[in-house]
Amino acid sequence: MEIINFYSSDLDIHKPSNITVGGGDITVFEGCKHMPEVLIFYLTLQFINMFLGIPANLMVLWLLHKNKGDSSSSDIFILHLAILDTFFCLIPPLELASIVFLSTTSTTWYVLRFFYGLKDPSPLFLSCICLDRYMAVLHPITFTELKDRSHRTVCVVVVWLVTLAYASAKCMGNIPNFEKIFIAMMLAAFAIMLFCNVAILHALRQSGPGRDEMHPVKKRAFKMVFIILALIVFNYFPPVALFPFQEYFTLDELNCYVYPLAFAFLDISSCIQPVLYLSRGIPRVPCCRSKEVIDQKSE
Repeated sequence: MEIINFYSSDLDIHKPSNITVGGGDITVFEGCKHMPEVLIFYLTLQFINMFLGIPANLMVLWLLHKNKGDSSSSDIFILHLAILDTFFCLIPPLELASIVFLSTTSTTWYVLRFFYGLKDPSPLFLSCICLDRYMAVLHPITFTELKDRSHRTVCVVVVWLVTLAYASAKCMGNIPNFEKIFIAMMLAAFAIMLFCNVAILHALRQSGPGRDEMHPVKKRAFKMVFIILALIVFNYFPPVALFPFQEYFTLDELNCYVYPLAFAFLDISSCIQPVLYLSRGIPRVPCCRSKEVIDQKSE
């Protein structure tokens, strides 16, 4: 059987090209029936994403609305990330039908590509959150001066414009080298998130004046940022590590192993992020306040 690139072609990464065998269209699952394990793993994580992600993101939205009078500076980014993730968590039933039962020429793939296009730029909102916290901890004076400015609203508008433009382009398809936009976006966002969180960890690890050990307030903040950094690496390192080296894999490996595995880790972030927010209160931890406040508590 001739293997055509299911998930990555000149048009995009997530949506398969038209596959025909003996003159008839086949489904994505049929194309990977000789190695279905990772595809089943991908679909399983997508449904976990749906059952956990929808209620978790709705709860985040409710809490942000309820506590809007006592909001942190990064809440605006968390709000829009939760909205985006809620929409993305709705697609697993349609995705299951498209992958297992519908041929790759079905019009449902246009809908799926648009939703995939909404998810792909979501690290941009996370990058904004990380930059906001980086400024709060490492540059508290500048952060205080900018705290009530409208630049965060401008950032949200820009990210949404980029997201909608990207999703629309992905939905249309047939754009040469379109996957390179995704790769560049992921690499840039991952680098920003990694730098900001490592810098915050380094700042929090420093002991207060006259102390040899880290104060418990800083220790809790350090632990929380470390967990966030670990999750960022868990969710975003697989696509960052694999996608730039696509040409080194066979089409079989790309279609049935590499892409489903990488996107499984990326997509599950839609439920991990809100669950962590609800369980640990990310926006309220001390690492989101200025370093001066933390140092005062450490004295």
